Amino acid sequence: MASSQALRAAGLIIFRRVPQIQYLLLQTSYGQHHWTPPKGHVDPGESDLETALRETQEEAGLTTEHLNIVDNFKKVLEYNVRGKPKTVIYWLAELKNSDTPVVLSDEHQKFEWLGLEEACAYSGYQDMQEALRDAHFFLNTQNT
Repeated sequence: MASSQALRAAGLIIFRRVPQIQYLLLQTSYGQHHWTPPKGHVDPGESDLETALRETQEEAGLTTEHLNIVDNFKKVLEYNVRGKPKTVIYWLAELKNSDTPVVLSDEHQKFEWLGLEEACAYSGYQDMQEALRDAHFFLNTQNT
C-alpha cells in the first residue's frame, strides 16, 4: 500500500576543486525556496543511484559525462515530511571540468557554488549540513 510507504529520494552532492572545494546547491522555485543538492523521488524500477543521476541531469543539466561518482561515500538522511518518514540517499560526485555550465530546470531558480561554511549556511537543515561536513571531511582525508 503506497500511502504507508516511506518516501524515498536520491541525489548527488556535487563538488568541484577551484582549487578549494566548492559544493553545488540549487534554490527551489517553489515553497520556501530552500537550497539543496539535486535530488528527487525514486521512480518504480529505478535504483537509488539511477534516480540520483537522472535527477541531476534534469535539475542541473549534468550527466555522467560531466561527473565522477566518488567511491566509498554514501549518506542516508532520514526525516519526516508532513508526518511521513522520508529517506534521502546522497552520493558524492566531482565535476570533472569546473567550467561545465549548470543548466537549471524550472524546478529551480538559482544555483551557487559554495565553500563548506557557506553551503551549510545556505542549506539550513541540520542533517544536510552534517552531510556536507561529512563529505568535506571525507574529501580532505582521501589520498587523491
